[in-house]
Amino acid sequence: MSIGGQIAWDDTVLPFQLDRSDVRGRVVRLDTALERVLAGHGYPPVIEALIAEAALLTSIIGQAVKLRWRLSLQIRGDGPIRLIATDYYAPDQEGAPARIRAYASFDKERLALDDPGYGQIGKGYFAILIDQGPDMTPYQGITPLTGRSLSDCAEAYFEQSEQLPTRFALSFGRATLPGQPARWRAGGVMLQHMPQASGTSAREAAQITEDWSRANILLDTVEEMELIGPTVQPPDLLLRLFHEEEPRIFDPQPVHFGCSCSEDKVRQSLSIYSAKDIATMTTPEGTVTADCQFCGAHYVMDPATLGFEGTDAAAAAPRDDEQ
Repeated sequence: MSIGGQIAWDDTVLPFQLDRSDVRGRVVRLDTALERVLAGHGYPPVIEALIAEAALLTSIIGQAVKLRWRLSLQIRGDGPIRLIATDYYAPDQEGAPARIRAYASFDKERLALDDPGYGQIGKGYFAILIDQGPDMTPYQGITPLTGRSLSDCAEAYFEQSEQLPTRFALSFGRATLPGQPARWRAGGVMLQHMPQASGTSAREAAQITEDWSRANILLDTVEEMELIGPTVQPPDLLLRLFHEEEPRIFDPQPVHFGCSCSEDKVRQSLSIYSAKDIATMTTPEGTVTADCQFCGAHYVMDPATLGFEGTDAAAAAPRDDEQ
């Protein structure tokens, strides 16, 4: 596609390559997808900001995964913010777009609302998991939490686990556009050094290091509003930042909010429990309920219709004197 092409860039990942620097990268913009991720949870702003950053990272990293694969990002710690989890579902062969979802688990009583957030995760780890489909062993890479942000953790992950120098420049927050209410917007750029070929000479290695350093210096000049948009479109942003590096862009990829939960999956997860366990989960109204932590979907099921290990399903229904 042409650099000057006109495209609706919200909720889009744009892959690119800097031909002069032998550096690849992606530009991401999230708008409606991020609003949908955050909707209905009532998260404090400090949690919303961390989820926005995690959703950005997941979208920009996940764009490289293959069809039907899922990339998950998990941040776990021993602080008030216990878990941030995100999923990226790659586009499928039928043409469905990539999807993201996210949620956070935290201790409201310990959470400091005036703290920027990252420090409240405490000590823990940053993990990237890739589900390659049925009959395949999932890939898992884990590094300790480090730096001052989730993007610092992601850079450390690629440096330690993948041996790929990587940089992120991210911006996110509530923005007010003309004629619209305030809403979350997020945007970012990822730069990644392409793997060096074996047999690279010392002179070639020095040039590669110089090219990488130059690309990073140029990225450092980006402004937050250029990342979020919408006045500066991603192709124009690449030209502003890297015009001397000969940016070459590829087909943009839309990203939507989407959850994979279903009643069948809930039933499958409950199948590991005994009738006695299910009886303790049964409400006074005689139903078993479950809520999806990602999208908030509420499922109500009759315990007599559930399958249980080593017992008759009907035994799960509590007697009148047990309700």
